[in-house]
Amino acid sequence: MQAQQLLSQLTSAPIPACEIDILTQDTRQANEKALFVCIRGARFDGHALADRAYENGCRFFVAEKPLALPDDAFVVTVKDSRRTLAELSCIFYGHPSKKLRVIGITGTKGKTTTAHLVRGLLEGCGIPCGYIGTNGILYGGVTLPTLNTTPDPITLQKTLADMADDGMLAAVIEISSQALLQFRADGIRFESVLFTNLSLDHVGTNEHATFEDYKKCKHRLFTDFEASYAIWNADDPAHADMRCGAVAKKQLFFSTNNTQADYSAQRITPVREKSMLGIAFVLTHKGAQYPCTLPLVGTCNVSNAVAAIAVAAEVFSLPVKECAYTLSSLRVDGRSESYPLPSGATAVIDYAHNEESLRAILTSLREYTPRRLICLFGSVGERSQLRRRALGTVASSLADFSVLTSDNPGNEPPEQIIDEIASAFEDPLQYCKIPDRRHAIAYALTLTKKNDILLLAGKGHERYQLIGECKRPFHERAILDELTKNAEIPTAVN
Repeated sequence: MQAQQLLSQLTSAPIPACEIDILTQDTRQANEKALFVCIRGARFDGHALADRAYENGCRFFVAEKPLALPDDAFVVTVKDSRRTLAELSCIFYGHPSKKLRVIGITGTKGKTTTAHLVRGLLEGCGIPCGYIGTNGILYGGVTLPTLNTTPDPITLQKTLADMADDGMLAAVIEISSQALLQFRADGIRFESVLFTNLSLDHVGTNEHATFEDYKKCKHRLFTDFEASYAIWNADDPAHADMRCGAVAKKQLFFSTNNTQADYSAQRITPVREKSMLGIAFVLTHKGAQYPCTLPLVGTCNVSNAVAAIAVAAEVFSLPVKECAYTLSSLRVDGRSESYPLPSGATAVIDYAHNEESLRAILTSLREYTPRRLICLFGSVGERSQLRRRALGTVASSLADFSVLTSDNPGNEPPEQIIDEIASAFEDPLQYCKIPDRRHAIAYALTLTKKNDILLLAGKGHERYQLIGECKRPFHERAILDELTKNAEIPTAVN
């Protein structure tokens, strides 16, 4: 793409003739055919790194202030380089969201599960659909990791373009509050936006300064993007705030307890078949009822399933009956994922990593009347310290026994994190401490007997564990595969 075509909307100055092949905020990718956008980040300020990009051959720059570069550098100054990067990414990749039917999902919990269920319903009914979110990038035969729930604008727009080129007709994207704060999704044309719920999370160091700030960022998806449909969780009180100023032409509601909602679920019943856990319910829409079975646990996942059916039926005009049938075959990696154990117990892998999500999954698992409910969990390092004691309080009240271990400790000593969790337990016989998570899982397996449920909470879909600055391979389903074939019994430490 010619520099003139890419930059003409940002400046009236004469733009040198040059082919731009790379749009980047990473100096390592900058070369003589690159446009480097200076972004102020939490750890690095791209303005201070512009000279490196110049040394690598780059001569075109976008920045929020003048740069001390030689005269042959062409610098466009803008008010907000993050917003500009999103705009440039759309132009550079040919506005790919106009070639797809894009669904954007936001909320504190449920984004990943709802997005996967939407994709599963569409694919199951013959509509090729891509996914972008916490579990990575998925479309066709492509599987790629993502650093963030919602990638940076360049990755986001390139991925949408690749999806369209690969024959996808739709794409479902998890839209995080940080993404909305940093304008990563700006320029995307959404056909539908969806709200799952809102609760106190992501407030603290390196996240949102206040809950109001967090809520305000979520709200942007419904006011700043002109979607045709907005779909709301009628059960969450925050939907009223989210609806304020919403611009969607058609607005619908889903619920698990309000029969007046456009799509609602009743008669929710836990289902246990041997070592596999699921849930059955009846979906009501326009007076008709449809029996549904979902291979996940908890009313929260019924809510996610009803939301997904609402998207498939309303936005894509798929028959509700066919969606209800397809639902029974859908699973989500690392979300209340059942794993049968040789002992006759069931392991459940789930991403629950805060007070509310852990309480929800443990409460749901109690409904299956396990002989004993064992909970293995930790907490992320270097942030969210306030949630640690809360996690301990929930586990001590709802689990029969807890194995306290590491999550992603980062540069914080895992023993310190575990001690903070343990401070919430009144009975020292109700838990043990094993910092090495693999050893902790191995030990927990030795505790299980027939009809027990072992919850592995916090890691879910993740394929790594962050220890120090190193991301080490770590996938709990694969670890369960290994350990059930060759049991390892470490010593627990109280």
